[in-house]
Amino acid sequence: MRNRLLNNLGLKLTSVIIAIILWFIVAMVYNPKDSVSFSNIQVNLINTDLLEKGNKVYEILDNSDVVRVTVQAPRNVINQLRASDIVATADVSKLTEVNTIAINYEVLNEDVEILDITGNHDVVQLNVEERARKWINVQCNIVGEVAEGYMVANTSSDQTRIEVVGPKSVVERISYAGLDIDVTGATSNLSANVDIQLYDAEKNLVDPSHIEKNAENMRVEVQVLATKEVPFELKASGIPAEGYLATGEVKLDPEKVLLAGTVSTLSNVSKIVIPETELDITDAESDVVNEINIKKYLPDYVVLADGSFNGRVTATAYVEPRVEKTLLVPAANITVLNTPEGYEYEFADNETCRMRISGLDADVSEVDPNTVRGTVNIGEWMERNSIRELTAGTHEVPVSFQLSDQVSIDNVTTVRIYIVEVEDE
Repeated sequence: MRNRLLNNLGLKLTSVIIAIILWFIVAMVYNPKDSVSFSNIQVNLINTDLLEKGNKVYEILDNSDVVRVTVQAPRNVINQLRASDIVATADVSKLTEVNTIAINYEVLNEDVEILDITGNHDVVQLNVEERARKWINVQCNIVGEVAEGYMVANTSSDQTRIEVVGPKSVVERISYAGLDIDVTGATSNLSANVDIQLYDAEKNLVDPSHIEKNAENMRVEVQVLATKEVPFELKASGIPAEGYLATGEVKLDPEKVLLAGTVSTLSNVSKIVIPETELDITDAESDVVNEINIKKYLPDYVVLADGSFNGRVTATAYVEPRVEKTLLVPAANITVLNTPEGYEYEFADNETCRMRISGLDADVSEVDPNTVRGTVNIGEWMERNSIRELTAGTHEVPVSFQLSDQVSIDNVTTVRIYIVEVEDE
């Protein structure tokens, strides 16, 4: 019996199988299969230099390089696993035509026996583009407002251009590099290191996360100056043609200018004086108009505050025809002075003084003969004419009239006076 048991191969195999089954049952009871998940496992991309050599750049889409990994293994193994034991890799050399790369999952410790390892997704999705580069201009952007009565006169930065490198579709969108500097309430020059922002043609920010720049920030200098509005002063030179007069009025457009400079410099500026030679009315028979560049007449260290103003002022000198008018001034409006002792005077009935005046129409038309006052100085008349003794009779004597400087008297005005000798009683 004993030999039959020892020499029976089938019985031996059956015993082994039963033992294995019993061992598995025991293992399952005391060390059962379990699973564990690890979130935020980063997928490592390898062989990315292949894209760089092909002048390509890539962008990972939809965070597909971050996965949640689930591991199945005996409980005693599960209890020992940590997130750092999990490795997820994607080989760029196996990039598909649709720009996906299969993810390979494994556990770092090869001695650890696991039953299965999977991720919540199997591929990394890429956006692959040609690498592009270009130089763009740097532009200083003023943020806020300086204090009242001040202005930003100038801005400057370390560089005027920078180079950007990245995906072609993004690089082509970039229009300029902006340096935003806040000047709120400033009354003096500012200086600061400013981060470089990228903008498209519509002044929208461009996401810089996939763009390389040859500079990340720059030094910006802002010149802040005081402002002051002052008028122009200009008189015309020369004499108009015969028969014409200058009104004396000069109109400037604009009449004032906003200047910028230091507070101390502007304190000495009350007006901008333009030389008379800039507006010559010699021999003019009509209004004279001239465009004058006032920049050359600005004081030292003073500039125009309005960048849109080109510094050109239109000056107009008004010229009108000379107007003539004859007045008949009543003798009653004439005062006689210095009549010699022993003599009296009287005017003939309805005696008038004929006076011819000329000037600008507006001035001449205002002269009323009934309000004009004249003076006859008998003593001066006798002295000028070497008359030692006055004789009775009718004499024609010059009259002096006081009119405005804008009106000229074009003739020698006289009046007839009847001189009477007074008899002693």
